[in-house]
Amino acid sequence: MIRTPRRLATLAVMAAALMACTTPMMETAGGSETTQAAPQPDAALAAAIADPARSEANKVRDPYRNPAATLAFFGLKPGMTVIEVQPGSYYAEILSPHAKATGGKYIGTGNQIAAVADHGVWGPQTYVPISRESGPLAPAGSVDLIVTFRNFHNWYWQPGLTDKYFADFAAALKPGGVLGVVDHRADPRPEANVNGRLGGDGYVAKASVIAAAQKAGLVLDGESEINANPKDTKDHPFGVWTLPPNSWTSPRNQGETPAGFDAAKYKAIGESDRFTLRFRKPA
Repeated sequence: MIRTPRRLATLAVMAAALMACTTPMMETAGGSETTQAAPQPDAALAAAIADPARSEANKVRDPYRNPAATLAFFGLKPGMTVIEVQPGSYYAEILSPHAKATGGKYIGTGNQIAAVADHGVWGPQTYVPISRESGPLAPAGSVDLIVTFRNFHNWYWQPGLTDKYFADFAAALKPGGVLGVVDHRADPRPEANVNGRLGGDGYVAKASVIAAAQKAGLVLDGESEINANPKDTKDHPFGVWTLPPNSWTSPRNQGETPAGFDAAKYKAIGESDRFTLRFRKPA
């Protein structure tokens, strides 16, 4: 699909009209809730989100993932260099076209995302390794924004991995650059220890992420309830994966579904309750 300037402008108008209907409650770093107007997405971001080329499977998740409000809260601006850590197709379908339209740069960690492999359509992308042994994600102090969505809980229980990754993030960010983190929120209950894995049910404490970021020299700059879901009781039989979009019906979604399991109950909850945290590298 060819994206002409006229087409992008039309998409931006459509998306802006939708976004104007919502002003989510925001929280400051001090934890006090405010009703100040939320940051609004730029025209290219609104157009990327409204683009019908995005997969239907991703678009139906917008009410839970709130891409415009989330990226605006993280401070995404035209022309930025952005790293998405361990991306899936959801945000790659948005961030890569935004970079293409505004002269920015999209960098993912890991392998090329198949859904956006046509760089002529989705925009140029660079992929870099990330592991215990990997080197810098980018030249030191060269990145405006790093985002990671629902990944922290996969690193948290592995000794030393979180420290290594957050140090990599801090090194890559420009002074004043931002790290944005979204993950499944354990609070107000404690983190669960599942088979020796803290947070092994997928839910982690906000304080655990804050501690990891601060250890790397980053400062909590703000938090938001954009991705909150008060219906999430966080006591599901197969962890967070009991909920959409995974909707497991048995442990690791293998084997028989237990008698009496009510899949509709978990579908009605929707996707998980999530914290949305913004950290800044001191200037």
